[in-house]
Amino acid sequence: MRLISWNVNGLRACLGKGFIESMRELEPDFICIQETKMQEGQAEVDLPEYEEFFCSAEKKGYSGTAIFAKEKPLAIQKNFGDHQDEGRAIILEYEKFYLITVYVPNAQDQLKRIDYRMKWEEDFLAFIKELDDKKPVIICGDMNVAKEEIDLKNPKTNRNNAGFSDQERDKMRKLLDAGFVDTFRYLYPDATGIYSWWSYRFNARKNNAGWRIDYFIVSERLKDRIVDAKIHTDIMGSDHCPVELEINL
Repeated sequence: MRLISWNVNGLRACLGKGFIESMRELEPDFICIQETKMQEGQAEVDLPEYEEFFCSAEKKGYSGTAIFAKEKPLAIQKNFGDHQDEGRAIILEYEKFYLITVYVPNAQDQLKRIDYRMKWEEDFLAFIKELDDKKPVIICGDMNVAKEEIDLKNPKTNRNNAGFSDQERDKMRKLLDAGFVDTFRYLYPDATGIYSWWSYRFNARKNNAGWRIDYFIVSERLKDRIVDAKIHTDIMGSDHCPVELEINL
């Protein structure tokens, strides 16, 4: 089973930059999208072989998630807990697993939104632990954190900036310590210079001054079923690139 996750930084814009062509080439069973920046029905996505699920923010042109799935789920949930208005999560239930795509809130400049981010992290961990008690979980999306120094080009100058604050990194470690596995690091613990997001400023992508903030995370009991985890740095169309999980379920 092949899954793709991609923060497209506006799905309508990405559709004009090769989104469909890239997905047809990769041929995933699931396409999980973050930062759609649209309401359902505002764009036609030419992927007729997939079921479409959108979760949009109340604020138009902001946030939003989507999943395109070749197999119809048993159940669908949009958002969770108190976090209902920004369209940041979709949960699909299947016979053998839950699939969750998330767009984790950015802590923003000078960590202006760090308190909300911490609340999100605590509530999300409690939520996925409840699901994991029932059946294994596959989580993917823009987690908006580079966990370790190896996960970004310039760790020293970014220390305590949004996405590399001690608080955010600690929450990611706690999530993984709760029985979940970062699939890319599990397979490639020492890989360097492989990132999933680059600022539009300072020729960051050209210079590969990036961050690895997009993840596939799975329940620990699925780790032996992981076949591969890829980061498609060559695929353009957003300031993020797609990440991939191949897993035998």
